[in-house]
Amino acid sequence: MPIKRNRRTRPAALVTSLLLALVAAGCASQVPQLYPPHASTSQGAEVSSLYDIVFVLAVLIFLAVEGAIIYAVVRYRRKPDDADLPPQTHGNNLVEIIWTIIPTVIVLYLFVVSWQTLNTVEAKSDHPGVRVRAVAERFAWSFAYLGDDATTPLFTTDAQGHGVFGTMVVPVGEPIHVTLHSVDVIHAFYVPKFLFKRDVNPVTDPKKENNFDFTVDAGDAGQTFRGQCAELCGAGHGGMTFEVKAVTRPEFDTWLKQQIDAAKASPPHGSPPAGSPPAGSPPAGSPPSAGAVVQLAAQNIAFDKSSLEVAADKPFQIAFTNNDNATQHNVEIKNPDGSVAFKGELITGVGSSTYNVPALKGGSYPFQCTVHPSMTGTITAK
Repeated sequence: MPIKRNRRTRPAALVTSLLLALVAAGCASQVPQLYPPHASTSQGAEVSSLYDIVFVLAVLIFLAVEGAIIYAVVRYRRKPDDADLPPQTHGNNLVEIIWTIIPTVIVLYLFVVSWQTLNTVEAKSDHPGVRVRAVAERFAWSFAYLGDDATTPLFTTDAQGHGVFGTMVVPVGEPIHVTLHSVDVIHAFYVPKFLFKRDVNPVTDPKKENNFDFTVDAGDAGQTFRGQCAELCGAGHGGMTFEVKAVTRPEFDTWLKQQIDAAKASPPHGSPPAGSPPAGSPPAGSPPSAGAVVQLAAQNIAFDKSSLEVAADKPFQIAFTNNDNATQHNVEIKNPDGSVAFKGELITGVGSSTYNVPALKGGSYPFQCTVHPSMTGTITAK
């Protein structure tokens, strides 16, 4: 018995579907979830161009395959008066050669353009404008700016708080050479607007450390790009972020001089002069701190106490202990208006320090770890 249809397929509807598919493909770049962000580096622009090529080819192949399927369904559908099977085709040498040659040509073309893009992205400048050594350590970043010999650090920028755990300042329009170093486990340097990710491996030989160049577009001067670790590295991985600030060359030179002068005026981080008091102790010749000593410890990315009580209008000490191996912690006290009242030095790994905190007026003061803002508590001054 012939099969009856309540509704016939309309070719116009199929054509409309194909047009909608084309429109969707053309608008994909406007949907952040379907298309990468606008590249802000010359290397990222090359990656974006390669993505465009692959995306267009994928859309064309999709439309060709789906169009052939829809055409076959419509053209060779069974009609009410069909009683016999149509003629059966059991092979066509020409068609088989065509559908073998076309994919081969597409794959060879993609190989060539991918190779060219890879060579461009991996190219290194013999005379980069800035050399930076990016150090990843659970769960923060620090960036050491190197001298002309590419080995001597001039100064280091590190965790600044406010959800940013490392800041790199670079001039636009110049190649920036970055060497990646890990203190503990595998991390990854990833900036979405650069369309770039590179692993940071814990190797002992500096020659085996990953390195790369990037050049921020001149039109992006004044922009700040958010970066993050893109390799699961522990409990605090989600908060391991950093910033790349792009500035003009004159602005960078001014900032660079300020940082070098500041580094010369104070001892390097973690290397106090011989005979100097331990971190957190009062300057030589100053009267000893008055007030109580409160105990506080960090373990498993959390403080062991959520509240502390001290005497108002009197300086006090915090005997702070870090019990998390290979993890940075400290104590940062905020004023009620959100400004920083006190910021203790970071302790990396298991260790302890005594912080001398200036007198606080009566009231409640939130405290946190600079590297891990989720670690919070309250100090009450009475």
